[in-house]
Amino acid sequence: MDSSQRVRAILSFVQAADAGSFAAGARALGISSAAVSKNIAGLEKALGVRLMNRTTRSLKLTEEGEAFLRQARVALEALDLAVDAVVSQRAAPSGRVRISTSAGFGREQLTPVLPGLLNTYPGLAVEVDFDDRVVDLVHDGYDIALRGGRIADSSLVSRTVCKFRMVLVASLAYLETHGIPKQPEDLLRHRMLNRRFLGGRISPWNFVAEDGSISTLNTESALITMSSPEALTEMAVAGVGVAEIGIHHAWKHLQSGALRLLLLRSHHPGQFEMTLQYPHRALVAPRVRVTVDYLLDSFANMPELHVSQSDLSACEA
Repeated sequence: MDSSQRVRAILSFVQAADAGSFAAGARALGISSAAVSKNIAGLEKALGVRLMNRTTRSLKLTEEGEAFLRQARVALEALDLAVDAVVSQRAAPSGRVRISTSAGFGREQLTPVLPGLLNTYPGLAVEVDFDDRVVDLVHDGYDIALRGGRIADSSLVSRTVCKFRMVLVASLAYLETHGIPKQPEDLLRHRMLNRRFLGGRISPWNFVAEDGSISTLNTESALITMSSPEALTEMAVAGVGVAEIGIHHAWKHLQSGALRLLLLRSHHPGQFEMTLQYPHRALVAPRVRVTVDYLLDSFANMPELHVSQSDLSACEA
């Protein structure tokens, strides 16, 4: 089977699989059902496996057929993107970009830069879902995801936006009433505000001893437990207690003096990062490529995402 025959056979297979029958696939391609059947039979012979089980009334993909269909879609998409890449050299990027992000990062960091993106590339349209769950980019049809935590997915391209540093904070009014904790054990006598992840896991408060060992504080007695870090930040600003939150949530309140840092030298900041991810593809669509570049440049210039150690020290209680 030469290259041109292979492409025709793959197109016939994908169209028949999507349409659910040879006849419907043939209509989509503008050829006869017999031609579709012949193309698919030739493809199966070349591959040495059956891709479809068909009857006079229906067809069903085999396990090998399902796997081949996924790869065939990638190949056909690469062909489409190759055409788009050539066309994009003569025209500005256009089309809709679907983005998945958490509620907090989406509201505080992503949303403010979208007007600039759309002004720079008037042909773009943006669709954003604010969802704290981890989505399947390919299955759910997203072009880009902004995710925080420990990210590992070899099927995606990951670009680091920033390192996430966790900090302990409390308001000045709270500290004036309850005192400033000098060592981790002191926190057990304070009103702790803790986070619960959507999966049910409670965020641990970790501390580093002088010998480098790491200990975890038992926070089961926390006064308030919330799944939203933004809400925890608001509770801390309101003087309710001591909270562990990301520095990007706390930074504007630390600058204003509404919050102060606690136990900076012993508190373990965690090993988290915010990443921008998009699916591995042979070619990246121009609309996605320019959006990725614009967002990364914008995030690189946000002070709250890149706070230095010296800046933190100046905010300690």
